[in-house]
Amino acid sequence: MESVVVIPARYASSRLPGKPLLDLCGKSLVQRTFERCAMGFPRDRIYVATDDKRVQAHCQGLGINTIMTSPDCLTGTDRVAEVALTLKADLYINVQGDEPLFNPDDIAVMLKAARTHPYDVLNGFAAIETERQFHSQTVPKVVARPDGRLLYMSRAAIPSNKSLNLIKAWRQICIYAFPPNALCDFGSATEKTPLESLEDIEILRFLELGYEVRMIPLSAESQAVDTHEDAERVRAVLRECNSLST
Repeated sequence: MESVVVIPARYASSRLPGKPLLDLCGKSLVQRTFERCAMGFPRDRIYVATDDKRVQAHCQGLGINTIMTSPDCLTGTDRVAEVALTLKADLYINVQGDEPLFNPDDIAVMLKAARTHPYDVLNGFAAIETERQFHSQTVPKVVARPDGRLLYMSRAAIPSNKSLNLIKAWRQICIYAFPPNALCDFGSATEKTPLESLEDIEILRFLELGYEVRMIPLSAESQAVDTHEDAERVRAVLRECNSLST
């Protein structure tokens, strides 16, 4: 199965403008995400997809493959779909550009799952461990069937109970695997689908288009950077790792 990793990196993030170039203890966010990918996948098959020449120049200076995409892409997955128009592969692994701490072994997990379920859209998930994660508006919560097929994903605290406290819940890990036909259908949309727009969660478009989305258990190390508070938490982890290695 010929596969590529695509890292969408939009400069004009609504919550954190300039996010791909955000400094995290001496390296940019997009550089750290790329380096994590390169620990588990051939670096010459990893591409950063951006719409900004500053990100392009930064990545090219680091020797990272870069593809310029339209500034009008609705989501990161639309950016991957645009890449797929010129970069042909049997499988597209999408690692969001704000995942500087994800476990690189998770790429192999996704590739194995794609061989088992070659026609399904795949997305990672892990258990929620804290009330902060459970009630965070930036953490998409996952509800799936017993066989792993996604039922729904929401920024709300689900699944819940009468007390509205965390009992058992799961969160999205922003690593995806797309077969070309599903990615093409996704990218053909000219606007977000209703639930996707309401929740601001792009994976819901696949459900609304009639595709199965299979959730794949991944490690819980991931810490997406959506806010300045997230960035500080990542910096704290990096500083701790640096102190342990010296």
